[in-house]
Amino acid sequence: MLLNSGHEEANAPHTQGVALMLFKVTRTALVGWESHGSRIIKTSFKTKKDGVAMNIVQCYAPMNDSNDDIKGQFQERMQSIIEK
Repeated sequence: MLLNSGHEEANAPHTQGVALMLFKVTRTALVGWESHGSRIIKTSFKTKKDGVAMNIVQCYAPMNDSNDDIKGQFQERMQSIIEK
C-alpha cells in the first residue's frame, strides 16, 4: 500500500510530494492517515499495547535556500501537526 501527498490533479507533475509505503503486516495496524498539503503526511498505527497509538510524520522540508516565508509556513504547519 502506498500513501502519498502532493497534487490532486491527475496530470500534475510529481513534485514536492511525500509517500509512505506499507507492508501487508503494517496495513492491518493502520488506523488512519492525513495529507497536510504536498509536503506532509501523518499516519496513525495501533500498537500491541492497549490504548497506545503510534503516529508517524513523513515530510519533505524546504531547502535552506528556500524563501523564508515558505520555511516559516512549513515550520508552523509541522508544529500544529505535532501538537495535535
